Amino acid sequence: MVTSRARALLSVLTVLAASTAGLLVGVSPASADGPGVGTPWVVTLGDSYISGEAGRWAGSSNASSTRADALGPTAYFDNASGTAETINRCHRSKSAEAYIGGGVNGYNLACSGATTATSDGDNFKPGLDFYDNGAGKRGQAAMLQTFAASHRVGMVVVSIGGNDFKFADVVTSCVADFLASPTWWKDYCYDDSSVKANFTSANVAAVRARIKNALLNVATAMRNAGYADSQWTLLVQNYPSPIPRGSGFRYAESGYTRQSTGGCGFWNKDADWANDTALPTINNAVFGAVADTALTNTRTLDLSSAYNGRRLCESTVGLYEEKGLASWTSAGAVDQTEWINQIRTVSTCCSNSPYYIQESLHPNYWAQLAARSCVRQAWNGGAPRSGKCTIAGTGLVNGEPRMSLN
Repeated sequence: MVTSRARALLSVLTVLAASTAGLLVGVSPASADGPGVGTPWVVTLGDSYISGEAGRWAGSSNASSTRADALGPTAYFDNASGTAETINRCHRSKSAEAYIGGGVNGYNLACSGATTATSDGDNFKPGLDFYDNGAGKRGQAAMLQTFAASHRVGMVVVSIGGNDFKFADVVTSCVADFLASPTWWKDYCYDDSSVKANFTSANVAAVRARIKNALLNVATAMRNAGYADSQWTLLVQNYPSPIPRGSGFRYAESGYTRQSTGGCGFWNKDADWANDTALPTINNAVFGAVADTALTNTRTLDLSSAYNGRRLCESTVGLYEEKGLASWTSAGAVDQTEWINQIRTVSTCCSNSPYYIQESLHPNYWAQLAARSCVRQAWNGGAPRSGKCTIAGTGLVNGEPRMSLN
């Protein structure tokens, strides 16, 4: 039976949007470098897990958004003047992983909500293709080709595929089932037909093929821009676990606290399924697609467990008010607060609030700086390498969490 409280919460549940040194946001600066000449650039392509979605927020607080507001209201402004977004709702944040510094420039072409193919609905979402409507709307591969022709691009980092598996719809189903069913008669999302359809062998194979073709589009863009494959590296990253397994939550299943306080409305069994089945399936498709391309200049960045210990609602971290911390600048905040943004509904994000629903369940400011550290280590001084990104200790190093790439 659906309680009145559950109905109220369900009525406002909205589908998630599918998704320093060297920092250069907005249109590319004039350059006559071209392939293989001049200062190297790292360019990022793909979806919300690399564009910088949720990068404004360092941890979570239900008491005051200012406690976690690391970048402020201009966090996603990436046009030349820093006054707005180049593409509305792409949410390319200033904390995004493209900007590794150390004499390497960064350029972010990724877009929150992007799939392998371009879509032009309520908000334009450029995919990893050569879409061009002749009026300024272009796919990410087309944008990369133009940029690379006049800049020395040494590495292209890609995150793609999650939205092809309908990540946002799956999350919405899980939270809706949590809110709509009581503890004694749990309705799980992992066995919902709409969720299961994304993980059939046929759909997994189809998405893997689309990811492969998207990566080949990136290679084609670079070749069209005048690069030999040996002149640049394609670094493909997979997806991190955003929530712990059921036993790792700090809020009980009973009642609504897990969602109303923590913003992590998953039943334990659904959380187990997400970690044990859904995430590995998606990540295997991503890295499988890399192998399928047969490109010789690829590397992989394994982020699957990069945020373990700092995930949303994990028992090892907490809200600022739960940890007695004043704000994200407090000593130890990076180690005691969450690196994944809360799942928000209309009632918790949109009434005189600075939050966006599409920021839900995405790596926040801390996590993006952590990924940036691992991308820098993958760049490896211009000799890119693969590796698994993990937390390496507490505290900050040059403003970033301590991470290692093994």
